Amino acid sequence: MVDGREQAAEPASVWASASKVIPLKRPNGGTGPDGVAYTYSPGDASVGDLDGDGDYEIVLKWDPSNAKDNSQSGNTGNVYIDAYTLEGQQLWRIDLGRNIRAGAHYTQFQVYDFDGDGRAEVAMKTADGTIDGGGKVIGNGSADYRNSAGYILSGPEFLTVFDGLTGKALATADYIPARGTVSSWGDNYGNRVDRFLAGTAYLDGKRPSMVFSRGYYTRAVLAAWDWRDGKLTNRWVFDSNNDKSYEGQGAHAFSVADVDNDGKQEIIFGAATIDDNGKGLSNTKLCHGDALHVSDMDPNRPGLEAFMVHESPDCYGNHGIEMHDPRTGQIIWSVQGGGDIGRGIAMDVDPSQPGYEAWASAGNLYSATGRELGTIKPAGINFGVWWDGDLLREILDKNAISKWNPSAKTTDRLLTASNASSINGTKAVPVLAADILGDWREEVILKGNDDSSLELFTTTIPSNFKLYTLMHDAQYRTAIAWQNTGYNQPPHPGFFLGNGAVLPSLPADIYLTPRLK
Repeated sequence: MVDGREQAAEPASVWASASKVIPLKRPNGGTGPDGVAYTYSPGDASVGDLDGDGDYEIVLKWDPSNAKDNSQSGNTGNVYIDAYTLEGQQLWRIDLGRNIRAGAHYTQFQVYDFDGDGRAEVAMKTADGTIDGGGKVIGNGSADYRNSAGYILSGPEFLTVFDGLTGKALATADYIPARGTVSSWGDNYGNRVDRFLAGTAYLDGKRPSMVFSRGYYTRAVLAAWDWRDGKLTNRWVFDSNNDKSYEGQGAHAFSVADVDNDGKQEIIFGAATIDDNGKGLSNTKLCHGDALHVSDMDPNRPGLEAFMVHESPDCYGNHGIEMHDPRTGQIIWSVQGGGDIGRGIAMDVDPSQPGYEAWASAGNLYSATGRELGTIKPAGINFGVWWDGDLLREILDKNAISKWNPSAKTTDRLLTASNASSINGTKAVPVLAADILGDWREEVILKGNDDSSLELFTTTIPSNFKLYTLMHDAQYRTAIAWQNTGYNQPPHPGFFLGNGAVLPSLPADIYLTPRLK
């Protein structure tokens, strides 16, 4: 469609196989100040239309083999962010420099068309010595703030917006919030102070804003930013110091959804929800957890639901595994669970039950209303993907896609990727899973076993269900923007998509930038 008019048909070619290998330019390894050698492998990715041609390009983070969890001391190699076309053409490389530590909790990047010019920008936290895609150094290129333990607990911190086509820095501002006193975030060695999250949200219901945060175990601060007309401006700041009940409520990622049906999206920051205006909206007060899912999980109940698992029994009490209303914080159903419940997932896998099913590393299999469906549950808890022809979701775990068989209480294998692997260690998640090629089913991108390529898998299974692309749903599209953050969670749309779903009609602005109604 161009200016609202359908263009003439063009011939299409069919791939020779159901996957596409995307070659990469793997960075050279090195040796750290501690004398330990390291190499690079592909990490988390996102997609956006960087050049305005209507196709998605890939933005990829390279992780050094000596990347660290925040709780671990030691030096790391530099973090690199690359952009590639789906054919493997490298558009640019950003070197975040020695003053950005490598690890799952440090660099969260957002890829989105924030100013509405038809091309996506890329935004992330930077520091002295970051080198943009054009070779320009941000700040003081000779500064080195690494301490003897490898942590970076001094020096300036920035938020930078980069041009998606060239990788050149467009604007840089001081990161909000500043780290201040390290110990004020919960420890004095640098674990909790550097827990960062990021996402994209339509806070005004019309145009996307970027949201970057710091902290979730104790103090939590979220800052919303707008990129408009070549200027980066702060929209609002939420600080749990102003309401101590919001301390310690965050997860290892946050979700974005319109939970109060006002046409504007909120930030579901783990156990708490922050309204579109930066004010606290609701709070279960069940504290930190490792997994969070938000969608219309129960189609028979008005509004959206949030499924979350929690870490601290002293805080969550009898609600270790729970589903709640993210608008009000009301617990819909819960089970105790016991201990630190590290994994949990919700998606529709059983056609005999209305709505989503949910299960976790503790407990059993539950319906959307909390009814126990049995002690045997699907083995995979890491990720989900719409892959075959029905509306049920399949289980994506490591390098395999499987379908839950409710009658046999087992899973049937649909795909095994023999030459590709998941990332993020035991989290075993894809580089990216998203509806990026146009069919409403999702593609899966894994890293090649050679660490020098990506492999993109797409379904070859026909479907009788017709639906506009999931990327045209604002909640799903913004979920692809935050998917690379922290402990990756699968994206969910803002409507019920599962067995028996009433599929939404085609929106009038289907060919425009996704936006809320």
